[in-house]
Amino acid sequence: MTEADVRQALREVVDPELGVNIVDLGLVYGIEIDGTRARIVMTMTNPACPLLDYLKDLVNSAVKERVPDVHEVDIEIVWEPPWSPDMMSDAARQQLNGE
Repeated sequence: MTEADVRQALREVVDPELGVNIVDLGLVYGIEIDGTRARIVMTMTNPACPLLDYLKDLVNSAVKERVPDVHEVDIEIVWEPPWSPDMMSDAARQQLNGE
């Protein structure tokens, strides 16, 4: 199990409001692997996002389903630095622009 494995699993988690995966949106700030535990540091597009718990559940499920060696997922939500559209990948920008 590697950080890349977890990051790939997180590409399956799509923000329901924007329709883009959370990695390309730039919401994932860091991934650490410690034994069978994956620690994910991430943010939301908006601190008042009503989907926080929903997205955390999706992250937990996606990692455990797609990376079988992970037995525990710790998700830390941070607000610094605040998310901005500049954090999106080019692929996310193209998807949002309908290209």
